[in-house]
Amino acid sequence: MTTMKLHIHPDKASWPAILQRPVMEVESLESTVQAVLDEVQQKGDTALRAYTERFDGVKLAELQVSAAELAEAETQVTEALKSAIQMAMANIERFHSRQLEPIQEVETMPGVRCWRKSVAIEKVGLYIPGGTAPLFSTVLMLGAPAKLAGCREIVLCTPPQKDGKVHPAILYTAQLVGVTRIFKVGGAQAVAAMAYGTETIPAVYKIFGPGNQYVTAAKQLVSRRGIAIDMPAGPSEVLVCADESAEPAFVAADLLSQAEHGEDSQVVLVAFSETFAGRVQEALEEQLAILPRKAIAAKALENSSAIVVRSRDEALELINAYAPEHLILSVADAERLGEEVINAGSIFLGNYTPESVGDYASGTNHTLPTNGYARMYSGVSLDSFIKKITFQRLTREGLQGLGPAVEEMAEAEELMAHKRAVEIRLRE
Repeated sequence: MTTMKLHIHPDKASWPAILQRPVMEVESLESTVQAVLDEVQQKGDTALRAYTERFDGVKLAELQVSAAELAEAETQVTEALKSAIQMAMANIERFHSRQLEPIQEVETMPGVRCWRKSVAIEKVGLYIPGGTAPLFSTVLMLGAPAKLAGCREIVLCTPPQKDGKVHPAILYTAQLVGVTRIFKVGGAQAVAAMAYGTETIPAVYKIFGPGNQYVTAAKQLVSRRGIAIDMPAGPSEVLVCADESAEPAFVAADLLSQAEHGEDSQVVLVAFSETFAGRVQEALEEQLAILPRKAIAAKALENSSAIVVRSRDEALELINAYAPEHLILSVADAERLGEEVINAGSIFLGNYTPESVGDYASGTNHTLPTNGYARMYSGVSLDSFIKKITFQRLTREGLQGLGPAVEEMAEAEELMAHKRAVEIRLRE
């Protein structure tokens, strides 16, 4: 019998231990991963082919997915799946396109005009895991905003299957969103290829996408060498806060939908009574028994906790302390409680909003901060693919008004050339 650890009214001092996430052993992996990065940087495509043969068991003649393979993938995806992917894409585009900011010019004082302009990052790399499930939904979440932002080059790397091909749903979705080139490379070696460039794969400026601990370690290592990454990522997680108005079977289904991601996934239940927590536990047993990924989900539940709290305020404090990637509020006043949350990646309100809708098709992005990073990071958005350039223009009068203050400050900092750049203009 798989049970979540039950904690009844735990005192605050014990919260950090209860909410401890499964440890990411990034440090111990670093030397292994660094060796892969160095090898790819030195030997390019040759290293990629060797690693693909070693880790994926596939000998590749071509690393890039061909036009013929793309055309073939199009015929292999069912019409039902195509229309589902198209609906999801339309919603994701609708939501993300509203994030475009118009240029706002500000006159900070007479004759001094400042403004800021959004410019797409020219080259971005998307990493899509192969692993136990082909994550074509992540292609939508990263590719659609990259295209909307106006990125010129959108490169996608994903490991090949045993037959040397890429899953057709990944290829179909990549074409749909406007990915420019697709490569059959996975793992830390794919991150290295996008970071440093090889004969075939172009170097990019920012790398996006989830992956296993090797991919995560590779992203963190290349980010120390001047390549941007979307965010530090750990295993996926959900916190469900449910009161008596919630349906135990719905809550159990939400916990399991997160637990089936991976053995290192974490799920947390915050309830207001032991009775309700017990009813969720019973529903979990029932639903777990028939899950295809039962072994994975059961293992994840072992890292997980059900916590019974005394009050709404205590629940809120616990949520903000944990800073969940996904937060489901199955409570009577979900919107009001949601307004008070300050640390969460994405929030799902009410009984009819399972986490799955955000994972696939409501329109919000599913690439979110895990591991407590929701305290200071946001999920991926249009902004993730954009940088902002500031502009200023002064008239002669503007410099006359502002210049003396700049001269005064420059002199106080003993930067006389700074002062002179203003002085020489004012004297003229």
